[in-house]
Amino acid sequence: MPYSTKADGRAARVRSSIVYLLWLSLLFSCAAVQAQGIQIKSVSVAAQEQGYSLGMDAEIALNATLEQALEKGIVLYFAVKFSLVDARWYWLDDEVVRGKYRIGLRYYALTRQYHLNHPSFTQSFNTLREALQAAGRLRDYPLTVKANLKQDTDYIASLRIWLDLTRLPKPFQVEALGVSQWNLSSNKLSWRMPLPVSGQPYRMKDQ
Repeated sequence: MPYSTKADGRAARVRSSIVYLLWLSLLFSCAAVQAQGIQIKSVSVAAQEQGYSLGMDAEIALNATLEQALEKGIVLYFAVKFSLVDARWYWLDDEVVRGKYRIGLRYYALTRQYHLNHPSFTQSFNTLREALQAAGRLRDYPLTVKANLKQDTDYIASLRIWLDLTRLPKPFQVEALGVSQWNLSSNKLSWRMPLPVSGQPYRMKDQ
């Protein structure tokens, strides 16, 4: 049988095309995984006349499952928790300052707008990206002081943001159990810090 260089060339091109398509599929899959999630970019704690306040910048990105849930009318609640702990070697750690709040995000199909119920404001947005950007920003949120504080002590601070599945309707809570697409959370950010003084807020960036 005569050897066909044309057939061999076509086969090589087909193999190259398949490899290229697989590479593109892997690239887009990796990009999609990286695009979803919550990342805390910066945190600030400031002294106020009546205690302390929290500021934050974070990036929140939803996966396709959560976007579809929004479009079906499901309200997504994001919980934010900050705490300041006095770590004592001789006794149990003592939480001395705390701040916790929720952000509600809803989509209205009639107006095609995203409505954000934030502790600092209530506002509608034309795009999901704008709403998520606003959800990740916090300024001058008052913190609750639970015990006497010492200016000459370093405390352990922590901050975390997560999708609060307990606020979902019961059928969706069952559906979300053990499903990674519903598990949206930042890493728990922890650091050691002194108490800020007036006019000199303590600022920290996620490394």
